[in-house]
Amino acid sequence: MQTGNNHTTAPNDAVLLHMVCGKIASGKSTLTATLASAQRTVLISEDVWLARLYPGEILSIDDYVRCAKRIKEVIADHVAAVLQAGVSVVLDLPFNTIVARAWGRAVAQAAGCDHRLHYLDVRDAVCKTRLRVRNARGEHPFQASDAEFEQITRYFVAPDRTEGLTIVAYDETGSVRTQG
Repeated sequence: MQTGNNHTTAPNDAVLLHMVCGKIASGKSTLTATLASAQRTVLISEDVWLARLYPGEILSIDDYVRCAKRIKEVIADHVAAVLQAGVSVVLDLPFNTIVARAWGRAVAQAAGCDHRLHYLDVRDAVCKTRLRVRNARGEHPFQASDAEFEQITRYFVAPDRTEGLTIVAYDETGSVRTQG
C-alpha cells in the first residue's frame, strides 16, 4: 500500500480474539491450528495447559471443570494484554456455553479488539467416529469415551446471534457455512 509521502506501509490487519465452539472431536484443535498460522497470531491451547499443569490429575469431568476454571482465571488478563499489544489470539478452549462465550466476549471487549466465534456444526455421529479414531491414535492429551461424550454434550448450547457475537459457522467438511 502506498501512502502520500511515498513510504510503503503494510495494511493494518485487525487484531482478533478467535474463539471456537463445537462438540468433542468436531475439529476445534485442527481449526485453531490453522487460524494460529496467520501472522502476528498466537495459540493458547487449554488441553496443553491442562496436561502440563495437572498431569495425571484430570480423571473425571469434575476434575476437568475445576482445573479449566483455574486456567481461565489466570489467562484472561494475559490474553487481553497480548491482544492490546497488537497480536491476535486463538483460544483453543471450548466456548460451548453461553457463559463461556460471554467470558470470551468480555476478554475481547477489555482488550478493545474484535472477536470471531468459530462454530463447528458437526453431528454427534461424526464426532463420535472422529473421537474413536483420535483415541486409538493416542496422540491427544485426553481421551473420552462415548459415555463421556454424551455427558459433556448435554451442556453444549449452539451459539445464537442474540449473544452479540460475530459467528463464523462451519459444516462437517470444514467449509464455511455462514458468516456474520
